[in-house]
Amino acid sequence: QQQQQQQQQQEQHTGEMESYVGDLSREDCVYHARLAEQAERYDDMVLYMKAVAKGDEVLSVEERNLLSVAYKNVIGSRRASWRVLSSIEAKEKMKGDDDKVSKVSAYRNKVEIELDDVCDEILNIIKENLIPQAEKMKDGEKAESQVFYYKMSGDYHRYLAEFKLDEMRRDCAEAALDAYKTAQKIAEDPEGGLPPTHPIRLGLALNLSVFYYEILAEQEQACDLAKRAFDSAIAELDSLQEESYKDATLIMQLLRDNLTLWTSDGEEKD
Repeated sequence: QQQQQQQQQQEQHTGEMESYVGDLSREDCVYHARLAEQAERYDDMVLYMKAVAKGDEVLSVEERNLLSVAYKNVIGSRRASWRVLSSIEAKEKMKGDDDKVSKVSAYRNKVEIELDDVCDEILNIIKENLIPQAEKMKDGEKAESQVFYYKMSGDYHRYLAEFKLDEMRRDCAEAALDAYKTAQKIAEDPEGGLPPTHPIRLGLALNLSVFYYEILAEQEQACDLAKRAFDSAIAELDSLQEESYKDATLIMQLLRDNLTLWTSDGEEKD
């Protein structure tokens, strides 16, 4: 009963917020999103940036990043909750405590519904608003935006695949791979793509390699991709612009860390 009351209060708050956000200008929504980020109120941040993303104007780099941060935090906390509950559920199953298993399972299902809602919402915005907007951009900005949004689409389909089962899991994994591959094709286009040191191209390689390793269990493919992305970036490190140096080298470090981990995992299995 207490959970129901909390849910009703949350729904009421969301309804009031959506009504309030609807009356704000685009500029005010962006400002409020920055405030919400600093206050770590990411559910509110999502509402502000959702209004901006559904508008007619193309998103600026800052707006694009605010939208990404908002949804990443909202989905991140729920993914963490799901992992904890799944672990507890497995332990209770080992103890043979069916009563507790059913309680944990019901709670995990509640989190899964929230995961579904968040992923479906952002995937719909990407498909209906953001990718069509990116198509209209000038060549230089077009590739960067397209890679960003297709990568994001891949990420949220991957998050769905993390907890789905059987055919639904396969469908989510397939949709994730399609989106990642589209992003990769645009990013690696020799004519109008992104340089190997570009943080978005590196981030795509990082997330796609994680997808291969964690969702498809294709260790060799994951390692090959991560190594190729790392080596290509190293070869062009001298041409890296100062403003993206920090982001690029951070992602390169993550690629290298994963390679070390995955290679040692493979050796242990052998």
